[in-house]
Amino acid sequence: MKFEPPFQQGTLIKRYKRFLADITLDDGSELTLHCPNTGSMKNCATPGSAVWFSDSGNPKRKYRHTWELVDVGGGAVAGINTGRANHLVREAIEGGVIESLQGFDTLRSEVKYGKEKSRIDFLLTFGEQQCFVEVKSVTLGEAVSGEDATIGFFPDAVTTRGQKHLRELISMVEEGHRAVLFFCVQHTGVSRVRPADHIDPEYGAILRQAAEAGVEVMAWQCKLNAKEAFLAAPLPMDIHR
Repeated sequence: MKFEPPFQQGTLIKRYKRFLADITLDDGSELTLHCPNTGSMKNCATPGSAVWFSDSGNPKRKYRHTWELVDVGGGAVAGINTGRANHLVREAIEGGVIESLQGFDTLRSEVKYGKEKSRIDFLLTFGEQQCFVEVKSVTLGEAVSGEDATIGFFPDAVTTRGQKHLRELISMVEEGHRAVLFFCVQHTGVSRVRPADHIDPEYGAILRQAAEAGVEVMAWQCKLNAKEAFLAAPLPMDIHR
């Protein structure tokens, strides 16, 4: 995914009201950005951090600029625009990057399914077989005592919606379909991914149930900068840590 024009840079003053963030520009002026992230953004909203933003070019929008990236320290950046995750994963699926999801006949997005009235991010068909793919964006990276690497955790806040999605995926497997939980890791410093039991233990418990039931769990790290983003490589999943 190429960004044209490239993102512009500023310095974060604060994030507030969930969907807004104030920044300063190089000339000292201030700008309010739309913040496209409903999570807690733990470790991704520290005042004084370098941020990058896009410009919709639409003067009719109340907040025409959108927060996209943030410097999270250690030379790493995180992509806080959760809406980008689905685009990145779709681009990788259609480009044949993800080996286990190659060879599909059709790809549909936002398809209604399940007993709990959900929408699946992507529904792939492989002949008579259906494959349900749920995408989650990982932006929380944390150091863990006794380990050198930065670990990516999901979720960054309690998510009853995420728990529901896991139950729906389990149901699809029970009905004989493939089901995939895909963690799109929008954090360049993360080396592996784990369920955030310290934040939402119920989500972690259901995730383990899903994996044992046959839901395929995978994580891929994104390459991110002001000019482009794409899925670069798979990451290990520590489901049972």
